[in-house]
Amino acid sequence: MRRLLGGLGLLAAALALAGAGACAAAWWQPPQHLTWYWQLTGKVATGEPVAAYDIDGFESTAATVAALHARGKHVICYIDAGTSENWRPDFHAFPRSVLGRSNGWPGERWLDIRRLDVLEPIMSARFRMCAEKGFDAIEPDNIEGYANSSGFPLSASEQLTYNDWIAQEAHSLGLAVLQKNDAQQTAQLQPHFEGALTEQCNQYRECASFDPYLAAGKPVLNAEYRLSTARFCAADNAAGVMGARFDLGLDGRVFQPCW
Repeated sequence: MRRLLGGLGLLAAALALAGAGACAAAWWQPPQHLTWYWQLTGKVATGEPVAAYDIDGFESTAATVAALHARGKHVICYIDAGTSENWRPDFHAFPRSVLGRSNGWPGERWLDIRRLDVLEPIMSARFRMCAEKGFDAIEPDNIEGYANSSGFPLSASEQLTYNDWIAQEAHSLGLAVLQKNDAQQTAQLQPHFEGALTEQCNQYRECASFDPYLAAGKPVLNAEYRLSTARFCAADNAAGVMGARFDLGLDGRVFQPCW
């Protein structure tokens, strides 16, 4: 009996270790040198020679995600987490009380991220949609409302609470998650995110703000719109940042990677 119990104990230990390993690998861990392509509008050009695609979560079908997987790509789900977009099918779920000022894009308004009781169910449904379509990760946009004229008195602490919840919810669904902009809070957010996607960090001289990700062996993806590649690729390559030039419409017309 003691030998049997000992054997059961070893089995339990082995299962525990296997479970720990499964947890550690529960979602995608992207490499630091992650070649990537970003397209949010128009028919997705599926033949780019990159390791990861970032495409719109609502507009993209499970079949598109599966086709990219068949080509050996990981696929990132673009979802707006900080503003409402009046053309999305779930726009009606946002009460007027959480809609703030325009963020400068037609049809978009900042959200009152303090209202977790309202926003969490909506965002959870969006993340589940990404998971059900087979995406590997999410890119939650506009998660820096506190640093903008949102129409609400948002604090950095409240933004951290919301952003940390985003990461936890994504992970609970088996999805990796990228920090989108919010350079000022990188040090606090890095432990909870698998990488960062920043826009125009060279133009605005804030690329170094994302160094904590590089130090942790995680990717920093940088999209530039106005600068020519001659003006930023050398700096990005030297830093280990995965930089590329796109057009502002992210419609596939411009893609000039630095790698």
